[in-house]
Amino acid sequence: MKLLRLALAQINSTVGDLEGNSKKILGYIKKAGRHKADIIAFPELALTGYPPEDLVLKPQFISDNKAELKKISNRTYGIIVITGFVDADKDGLYNAAAVISEGRVVDIYHKIFLPNYGVFDEQRYFKSGRQFPVYNIAGARIGVSICEDIWRREGPARTQAMAGAEVIININASPYEMGKPRLRKKILAERSSENAVMIAYLNAVGGQDELVFDGFSMVYDHEGRLIARGRQFEEDLIVIDLDMERIRKSRKSRKLFTGQISAGTACAVKKIKIPVTEYPERQLLKKPSVEPALEKEEEVYSALVLGTSDYVEKNGFRGVVFGLSGGIDSSLVAAIATDAIGKENVTGLFMPSKYTSPESREDAFRLAANLGIAIKEMPIDDILSGYAHTLSDAFKGKKEDTTEENLQARIRGNLLMAFSNKFGWLVLTTGNKSEMSVGYATLYGDMAGGFAVIKDVPKTLVYDVSKWRNSIGDGAVIPDRVLWKEPTAELKYGQKDSDTLPPYSMLDPILKAYIEDEVSFEDILKTGCDPECAGKVIQMVDKSEYKRRQAPPGIKITSRAFGRDRRFPITNRYRSY
Repeated sequence: MKLLRLALAQINSTVGDLEGNSKKILGYIKKAGRHKADIIAFPELALTGYPPEDLVLKPQFISDNKAELKKISNRTYGIIVITGFVDADKDGLYNAAAVISEGRVVDIYHKIFLPNYGVFDEQRYFKSGRQFPVYNIAGARIGVSICEDIWRREGPARTQAMAGAEVIININASPYEMGKPRLRKKILAERSSENAVMIAYLNAVGGQDELVFDGFSMVYDHEGRLIARGRQFEEDLIVIDLDMERIRKSRKSRKLFTGQISAGTACAVKKIKIPVTEYPERQLLKKPSVEPALEKEEEVYSALVLGTSDYVEKNGFRGVVFGLSGGIDSSLVAAIATDAIGKENVTGLFMPSKYTSPESREDAFRLAANLGIAIKEMPIDDILSGYAHTLSDAFKGKKEDTTEENLQARIRGNLLMAFSNKFGWLVLTTGNKSEMSVGYATLYGDMAGGFAVIKDVPKTLVYDVSKWRNSIGDGAVIPDRVLWKEPTAELKYGQKDSDTLPPYSMLDPILKAYIEDEVSFEDILKTGCDPECAGKVIQMVDKSEYKRRQAPPGIKITSRAFGRDRRFPITNRYRSY
């Protein structure tokens, strides 16, 4: 049996931490060496972190990243290393994969297809590659590609397979969103079976500002079957023995890809033989595990926890603080923060006014006790009275309205920021996607903060994820009443969210259709939505762009998140309705 032992290092890089990322890469090379692996691969731009954005426009950053790559190559012996980095030549910059062997960079692959949609803007920075290498390693023919390259049916995988490649190592930094793991699985099954090639799909893991990379690296055999899968939302090292004789027999029997290249692609293909250390005494590994897929609520919660922990820790905050109101949104944020960075680093401020119900206080304190986090009570009535006194002359003869309501939210925002300044804590905002969509939030009030944990989570999903969190561990942490009481901002007596908004069960489908699916008003009505309700919602979304532009970054979990994923002009007279 002719085997290729492949190690996939699913690591969490930090953007800009060239030395730290290099150290982590070297550590995993040692681990793979203990497994006697022939090859170890690292994710897309593993050395720089992904996405490095305008850092790549700094010449010093590029030269420093190349210097770290040199350090890695100088210490690489007995194993072949494939790692992402930024390459440069006289024509520009490249999203690249270095192939390292015996103390030197043997070859460099440049990403062919550069995504320029959604959160991606790689064409701003990089040039496209023009060559399709096939490497002969330990008697196996290996193709290397990067992320988007594998999504194209007529992309590098097809050309490399026609040139004789039996295994494609595809390195990625593919951000998480709901439904994407299932889509990746479909694409990889298609590419492997249609090209009769094994595909090792390696993804990054970790949080980077709005993005979360979920890992979940996979290996498919030449018939489109999943044969190995790493953990989701965790670093992992997947080591697998690939049976090269099996794929060769299959290709021979099917008379597929015998090494002949079509005339149109021959000029772009190069073949390189790379010697590798042989391990004749190496024992066959056990069958690799296929880690199970998570249910939707657990998957979303895991993404939010990882995104929060990495944002706090990578940016050097000592802890977090947020307003704890006794409502569902702040309760979920409290649970996420506790699971992300530990209860000892989490503080909630309960800031009641005369409109705050006794039940809200009870629920906030019970939640804090259940989670074991600190909670501080800071009434705001006296501060609100001071504001009213100061404004009394200017507002004389004017009825109270949302101005006075919003003052309460802004007082709370000021108190939270005071704690942030004094103790070095990050303020977490607690608004959800439904509220952010329609502008049901106060600038410099409940929008004030540094990180918006559930900014991309619709209200109905907030409830579903909260119920899931209550179903695990030693018991429910979110008080039961929080899950069923009617949502309210408690900024005036008897206030309910439904005074201003449609029921969330009606609102969220309209928002998804308009924001994520980009369907027309007429198509929204075809789903059975009330025309007056749908029109009101769309108007609220369009008028709130100026607010969203000033909101803190938050974790992307849907197909179209606010921020870098959805970019609309603030000054804009076009209306869909």
